[in-house]
Amino acid sequence: MKAAARKKEKADATQKVWNLRLYVAGQTGKSITAFANLNTICEQHLAGQYSIEVIDLLTNPQLAKGDQIIAIPTLVRKLPEPIKKIIGDLADTERVLVGLDIRPVSVVKCEPS
Repeated sequence: MKAAARKKEKADATQKVWNLRLYVAGQTGKSITAFANLNTICEQHLAGQYSIEVIDLLTNPQLAKGDQIIAIPTLVRKLPEPIKKIIGDLADTERVLVGLDIRPVSVVKCEPS
């Protein structure tokens, strides 16, 4: 195997792939907003490194049990592990980025007065 091919293969193996599942219940305003917000976040921060699976619990209610879904819309990060969950319409981009470990929690230093 040529060195360039090995280098590309190694880079592909180390690249993170974000496997995301969005649980919704029909085409409600909140469900549509959550999907639009998720799509925007993924395009801006994970371009080319993600897949989104939308699961409509009105058509497949039995699928809620596997990921222990108790509220909707709920976003579940399956990969990279560990599994993470975020409930809501995903409008707070910063909260979603931190919740998915895309962006670390910023540390605020407090100076004694």
